[in-house]
Amino acid sequence: MRKWAWAALAVRAHLLMQNGKLAYFTFSFAGVTRVGGSVKQDFQPTVYIMANRRYGAIYTGVTSNLMQRIYQHREGSFKGFSKDKETKILVWFEQHGTMELAITREKRVKNWNRQWKINMIEEANPDWKDLAVDLGFPPLQRK
Repeated sequence: MRKWAWAALAVRAHLLMQNGKLAYFTFSFAGVTRVGGSVKQDFQPTVYIMANRRYGAIYTGVTSNLMQRIYQHREGSFKGFSKDKETKILVWFEQHGTMELAITREKRVKNWNRQWKINMIEEANPDWKDLAVDLGFPPLQRK
């Protein structure tokens, strides 16, 4: 566990222990998540922000499956704000140990004023890069 001690202040880490051994881990730093271990990634409570362009419309959401949710945003699967504003660029995300924690965090972030959200995005992702590309999605085509 000492390997993780250095990261306590700068990195958000989540560990899953099985039979006293590390079976799965994720850690996030500057909005980029690395995953290791052998447990499937199907259930990862995540708060995320999608945008349609730098300083454009932003959508804050929560999901248990970030990869699926990114796909849904890109395809415009749900009617409403996100589809209308075409928020398809993943600009920030944060993973949590439980859905309860993720939902609580999402509610807090949704209640923030717009500038606070922009500041949080720019702290982790100053260029508003599409983080979905780092997760294996193809780059979006510009209109």
